[in-house]
Amino acid sequence: MDLEEFNKRIVVLRPTLMEAAKHMNGNDASAEDLVQEVMLKLWSMRQQLDRHPNPKALALNMIRHKTIDEQRHKQLEYGRPTAEPSSEETTRHVERQDELRLIGEIINRLPALQAQVLRLKDIEGYETEEIASITGASPENIRQCLSRARKTIRQEFIKMTIR
Repeated sequence: MDLEEFNKRIVVLRPTLMEAAKHMNGNDASAEDLVQEVMLKLWSMRQQLDRHPNPKALALNMIRHKTIDEQRHKQLEYGRPTAEPSSEETTRHVERQDELRLIGEIINRLPALQAQVLRLKDIEGYETEEIASITGASPENIRQCLSRARKTIRQEFIKMTIR
């Protein structure tokens, strides 16, 4: 495909591509960049476009994929979805992290067997019989340790969080 044919078949698609990019992206400047990238890509593959049954569909598909790539890049770059969390969500997230840290500290202060049983049962999901074979304690002792550990965590957490 030469320059003249490229202009007739592909460049005339630019307004359609621009409209699609604006619709998907919502940002005029970013949409213009996406269309420009797609046009460059189409130009670089102009020899294969002669054999392609529907260049318009190909171009629109390229716009869609570029938009998705851009959104994923933003998510990876900022470590979160592109929508900004509200201050209430941020506050709740920080509170939750503090609560988890406190619970971890409380678990670390439990007697060794209670801490091990709690981790195996509630965190790793082992059954009581499996925990008994791992620890060498009886199933009844496992249940008692688990109950005491949970009660201690509850009491200590309440003491630490009530101001």
